[in-house]
Amino acid sequence: MTCEVEASTGAQPLSPSSSAPCSNVTPRVLDPERLPDHIDRLYSAAWALCGSRHDAEDLVQETFVNVLKRPRLLRDNNEIGYLMRALKNTHANRYRAAARRPATRELFEDDAMAPEDRSIDGREIMEAIANIPPLFRDAVIAVDLLGLSYREAAHSLRIREATLTTRLHRGRQQVARGLNGETAAAA
Repeated sequence: MTCEVEASTGAQPLSPSSSAPCSNVTPRVLDPERLPDHIDRLYSAAWALCGSRHDAEDLVQETFVNVLKRPRLLRDNNEIGYLMRALKNTHANRYRAAARRPATRELFEDDAMAPEDRSIDGREIMEAIANIPPLFRDAVIAVDLLGLSYREAAHSLRIREATLTTRLHRGRQQVARGLNGETAAAA
């Protein structure tokens, strides 16, 4: 047995999925004028959920925005219970949305790396390439110097593309180490 609001009140009937027994309680619309009465309790709950005073303020505001988007029907007179559920759901939605976003960080001038005064000329690059083992050197020369595609370079060196990719990666690392003055380790 489900309760339905009389047509004379103008309110929507309860959905058939809510099978609350009919009592003398009729659903009523949440009064937006009474929402400020619950701010302190919602703020305390939000602070406990978020752990931050500023995030709690934002959460309470977002909850009120969501609740005020359209008229809300209360089945009982428990406004604070309804608002607490709305607060918890809003927090969960924010948490899920934040988990989907990549982590970002604001960069400041101090975060920028200091430009190095040392410039590298072509002779140093060629010496660094010449000092790496031949397997890696051939891959670096074919792709980076001659401009061959991975497929073309693999075909000319008679190796698989995956092997070329690995050798190219390791060769580039060794060239970078050589340019930084580190000893190139044979792999």
